[in-house]
Amino acid sequence: MRPLTTSVYTYSNLVEGGFLYVDKTAAIHQFLKPAFCQYFLSRPRRFGKSLLVSTLKSIFEGRRELFKGLFLDTSDYDWPVYPVIHLDLGAMTVDTTVELQRKLNYELEDNATRLGLSLAREDAAERFQELIQALAARNGRVVILIDEYDKPILGHLGKSSVLAIQEQLKKFYSVVKKTEALQRFALITGVSKFSKVSIFSDLNNLTDLTMNAQAATLLGYTQTELEANFPEYLEALATATGRTRAQTLEAMRAWYNGYRFEADAETVYNPVSVMKCFLEMKFKNYWFETGTPGFLIQLLKRQPINLGDLSAGEELFSTYDPANLEPLALLVQTGYLTIKSAESFGDSTSYRLGYPNKEIEHSFSHWLAQGFSELPSADMTPLLHRLVAALRESRLEDLLDTLRLFFAKIPNTITLDHEKYYQTIFFTVFKLIGAVVEAEVSTNIGRIDAIVKTATDIFVFEFKLDGTARRAMEQIRKMRYFEPYLDDGRRVTLVGAAFSKKTRNLGKFLVEAP
Repeated sequence: MRPLTTSVYTYSNLVEGGFLYVDKTAAIHQFLKPAFCQYFLSRPRRFGKSLLVSTLKSIFEGRRELFKGLFLDTSDYDWPVYPVIHLDLGAMTVDTTVELQRKLNYELEDNATRLGLSLAREDAAERFQELIQALAARNGRVVILIDEYDKPILGHLGKSSVLAIQEQLKKFYSVVKKTEALQRFALITGVSKFSKVSIFSDLNNLTDLTMNAQAATLLGYTQTELEANFPEYLEALATATGRTRAQTLEAMRAWYNGYRFEADAETVYNPVSVMKCFLEMKFKNYWFETGTPGFLIQLLKRQPINLGDLSAGEELFSTYDPANLEPLALLVQTGYLTIKSAESFGDSTSYRLGYPNKEIEHSFSHWLAQGFSELPSADMTPLLHRLVAALRESRLEDLLDTLRLFFAKIPNTITLDHEKYYQTIFFTVFKLIGAVVEAEVSTNIGRIDAIVKTATDIFVFEFKLDGTARRAMEQIRKMRYFEPYLDDGRRVTLVGAAFSKKTRNLGKFLVEAP
């Protein structure tokens, strides 16, 4: 078996090291065909953006020997050589605009040295333009590759400092448009999509590939690619986990597949998680190892959303302003939510969103439950075990008593006027313990606060914020929320509970049969 790696993102090193590479050059080829082109591509972290950029660098440097046996080597591509400006901003965290200037200049100086030039300008944007013009004067046309363009701004999201960083980046990236006549090819990648507003308001000439059908499987692995490129690893994984090949493929799909980057496109696997699974020979949450998305949790605490019923229009995928954050857009762009289905209404399209897979669902549920409840990480696991036991044995009093502990640590600086705050805790906690939970379930005559399903039971929950458990139960019966589940075959239990803004926790509750 050819060796795998999750730490090598330089294409030449990948090939020269003999590592397995899933051939994406047929997809890349179609974007090389136009005589001149400028692209933008947004994808979640750990999805192969840096490897794509490095692959393009090798192509435009004319290093055909690295592509022997791949589609591009046998295609009609004629391998011309261009000077390549490669700006890698993936590690560029900055606190001030002065630091941003310094680090941008360092990247430009590094490129100039590699390409045999010296630069005289001091301002980063002017220096960038000087580099492009000097290369074009010497070589004719240039290629510009900018990886993780948005990294300098991500640490400032939701803060006042974002405006100064944003303005400086806008000036820097506007050089790409100013020098368009000197370019053969340009690609800018990132996690967040600013292409139509703010930073990219002056760079609207980029062709956006983020939701482009032809680019939908450019990054990530399709089902066919997984089975064709990793047969020996799949066999070894099946043996290691005591599964059949079919069971192994199903587990792979559940854990790591599910990302869809265009309404009608095939779903793809997270490539890094797939590699890690094969390297460790176990199904595990590898996304969780990359760290807590702190800025996302803080944003959702300020602007809670209904995670049980996620839908959005087309505008979600075309606008994003770092100074005015939209939680749903950010969750999609960072890979925590993806397109599950789409439905057209005249000239508009509505998208149903959801977690891509088990890995993301567990990771984000854990971070949300911990972030919203502010429970220490060490306290989470024993409480979840108590909830699992109580739910399995239908001990509702013990279950709700344990659930109270998740609300008990909420700081009194947080206002709980919005029901969605405690609904988020409820929803994510039940997700973590493996229950099927649906929030704000619509019926023909009302909306149920929550439905929790196990193998043997269905629980219908109704909460009253600063109300009574009796009123909650009366609403369940008046609206007959339980009727759709009476012929399910599982035991149905009604739970009416009060939630107090004063105590900031669950109060009294009633448990009844339908």
